[in-house]
Amino acid sequence: MNPPLCLIAAGGTGGHMFPAQSLAEELLSRGWRVKLSTDARGARYAGGFPDEVQIEEVGSATFARGGLIAKAGVPFRVMGGVAQAIMAMRRDRPAVVAGFGGYPSIPALAAGGVLKLPRLIHEQNGVLGRVNHRFAKRVNAVACGTWPTDLPEGVEGLFSGNPVRGAVKARAGAAYIPPGDYPMSLLVIGGSQGARILSDVVPQAIARLPEDVQRNLRIAHQARGEDEERVATFYAEHGLSADVQPFFDDVPSRMAEAQLVISRAGASSIADISCIGRPSILIPYAAATADHQTANARGLSEAEAAVVIPEAKLTPDALAANIEAILTQPDAANHMARQALSLGRPEAAQDLADLVEHFGRLDKRMLERETP
Repeated sequence: MNPPLCLIAAGGTGGHMFPAQSLAEELLSRGWRVKLSTDARGARYAGGFPDEVQIEEVGSATFARGGLIAKAGVPFRVMGGVAQAIMAMRRDRPAVVAGFGGYPSIPALAAGGVLKLPRLIHEQNGVLGRVNHRFAKRVNAVACGTWPTDLPEGVEGLFSGNPVRGAVKARAGAAYIPPGDYPMSLLVIGGSQGARILSDVVPQAIARLPEDVQRNLRIAHQARGEDEERVATFYAEHGLSADVQPFFDDVPSRMAEAQLVISRAGASSIADISCIGRPSILIPYAAATADHQTANARGLSEAEAAVVIPEAKLTPDALAANIEAILTQPDAANHMARQALSLGRPEAAQDLADLVEHFGRLDKRMLERETP
């Protein structure tokens, strides 16, 4: 008998693909088979999935892109993708369909409904994306990566947390050294979208800090390539020790060493900060769909683990005041670190896999009842 199959459906962004990949890795370790259902664009982001994961490309589309002619063809492309998915599922029946959002997940989730398969969705952000919102009332479970999550009326979510990378999990709960009169690490991460505002404001805010704070700072600042030189030059001209790069491949290590993290409020960043347990200043991306980054930051803010500054209020003076307050009050910083850690879910991938296995057992019982 073949091992049970989980069909994972996800769109083509890291925000959808990273937690999907974590679930795939966990299920494979438990002896499951895993397939990834996505479209051609999504397949380009699937390079990190284990080789054992078979990738099935299905047609899909969104009304959010293209002109009138392209939008007119969206329903036909989606229906074609659903038909493809149904045929594939009839050849190799999944025990569970798990959707992670993005329009490429529509065909698999819709096909699973037609075939009456157990289905669950995982939402990474504090506000459901369009696709997950559409399916929330039609699936067996809604797993929430951020808590609380704004859900449609009548839908109950399960707080699973957002699965984190192995390198983050390895640093989970790393001992925190509160700020003091010794070298302190400040990590600035902004992701690829809208990070320019951090490059504009953060260096100027640090330059406004008292000299006795500045002299102890060791800054790691992730800046877009086009901003890298000017940010590095600014720090150097102000006598500040800074490592400025477009991308850090060792963020978990840098975060574990940091006394303070300044970051966007993307779901993955929130998960990493909570899992490792660090004080943070969060600047939600104002253009995020449905302002979901503000919702992402809510849990850490309410737990007194983070300071949240909206973009409209992000000035060098305001940011400097908050940096100084945290780095000159070690007891308060230590409290923030503990509170962040209390919200961490390093076991999120295991919890999601448990949920999949629960519905996989339900599907097995359903098949046994249908067998004459």
